[in-house]
Amino acid sequence: MLHDELRDCRKCRKMKRPVVHGAPVASPVLLIGQAPGPREGKYGKPFAWTAGQTLFKWLNRATKVDEETIRRSVYFAAVARCFPGKAKGGGDRRPDAKEIARCEPYLAREVGVLEPRLVLAVGSLAVERVLGEKVMLEDCVGHVVKASYHGREVDVIALPHPSGASPWHKLEPGKTLLARALHKVRTHPAMRDALAMSHHCT
Repeated sequence: MLHDELRDCRKCRKMKRPVVHGAPVASPVLLIGQAPGPREGKYGKPFAWTAGQTLFKWLNRATKVDEETIRRSVYFAAVARCFPGKAKGGGDRRPDAKEIARCEPYLAREVGVLEPRLVLAVGSLAVERVLGEKVMLEDCVGHVVKASYHGREVDVIALPHPSGASPWHKLEPGKTLLARALHKVRTHPAMRDALAMSHHCT
């Protein structure tokens, strides 16, 4: 099973285990973050600390459902699945190219299994990896972007990183663009279907 392989992975020397991944949710919506923070391993799920609180506030604004329902409705993944450690200048270290490459096959397999229609890319690194190029947040947040991701044609809605270290979403044009992005999340058919599927499963 893919999650068993993820849990046993020890390919990256600098990464801090445990491996963190979301629940095995069969969803048309795939959310991809950068990497877990220092506390996510303790709680065993992505976005389990302060950045997660902000992210789920955003998603609640978009969907009008709580965190538990969102976690049942959306498959959570990340560019890297272990905590990268702290950066020398403060904050969390950004995964390096080799670490990203070692995690990429897991994402490819998840895309193959899920066949998502919508990818929520959270933060500039995730946006870059999903779109296949560096893009300024100002140019992609607030839009639905068509992309080919691991051989799958998907809609991509970019979101800024919810970390308190970044003021982007608190200032203009970030505030307005974030509101537009959340409206796109709210009205996207894949998100509506994901929430309806979760409702039927409860």
